[in-house]
Amino acid sequence: MPGRPAGPPLLSRSTVDRDAARRGDPEALRAAWEAEGRLLRLRVRRGVGLAAPATPDGGGLDLPPTGGLPFDPQAYYLGRDAEAFYFAVVETGPVAAEAALTEPHVDLRSAGASLSARDAGLLTHAVALAEWRATHLHCPRCGAATDLVPGGHSAHCPVDGRDQFPRTDPAVIMLVTTTDGERALLGRQASWPLGRYSCLAGFVEAGESAEQAVVREVAEEAGIRGLRAVRPLATQPWPFPASLMLGYRAEADEAPPVPEDAELVDVSWYARDAVRAGIADGSMVLPPQVSIARMIIDGWLGEDGGEVPADPGIHRFA
Repeated sequence: MPGRPAGPPLLSRSTVDRDAARRGDPEALRAAWEAEGRLLRLRVRRGVGLAAPATPDGGGLDLPPTGGLPFDPQAYYLGRDAEAFYFAVVETGPVAAEAALTEPHVDLRSAGASLSARDAGLLTHAVALAEWRATHLHCPRCGAATDLVPGGHSAHCPVDGRDQFPRTDPAVIMLVTTTDGERALLGRQASWPLGRYSCLAGFVEAGESAEQAVVREVAEEAGIRGLRAVRPLATQPWPFPASLMLGYRAEADEAPPVPEDAELVDVSWYARDAVRAGIADGSMVLPPQVSIARMIIDGWLGEDGGEVPADPGIHRFA
């Protein structure tokens, strides 16, 4: 099928078993921590958000053993593989802030594409849980402070007895092409870097299917109607702070785009060679490779057997 990715999106990779049966059992978690635990330390880095220390050689996440540390019942349990049990904590305070400024760190946006499948999965999982907990400290029904359940995948309200779980907001992201596949609809938001163009996207609304959201968003952002061959491609977590991106392809007649909202400052049909030329002369910048948008666009660019531009914007560790 044209445009179908050859592999999973980069933030959908993982080799760690989430080991859900161990969650909520403090004694089992303590035993894992003391036996073969490894710790992913999240720190807030200015201008980046949550980041984790990198190994000295810059090869991946620095995951020190937990065996010599006091067991932290508030740590997020990320799962296990044949080598270790993995936990994550958010480190705060002046020492963590100083370390975030002076030590090599890796974050998902800039370095997620260069991480191994294990490290990409661990960091995506940890950031998603930490982002959820940072903004969901109270019961949405009664307002009481909630207690994080051991393992960190839910929070319990001591007043009304209900459990709260991490929120995930589904969003569709779609590449619309002409029926022959030669031209694609790309747009840009005013807040993006100069020249950045991407697929159209938007959140799924209440009571709406993902396919309905694809049709509605394309109509709102580009004024294009009569979509055909709406088909799913792949999905990717995007924990900034809590999205799940649902990738789609669709076809439409090449009508002039007439946006019905003000979300995009430009939206146009582009031929593959025009995209390649824009990248070559610097007038067009595609999304970074860590995003599912780039994966979808690269899939389309490669359908004619031509060049798929490399991503000059990959940064490994900073």
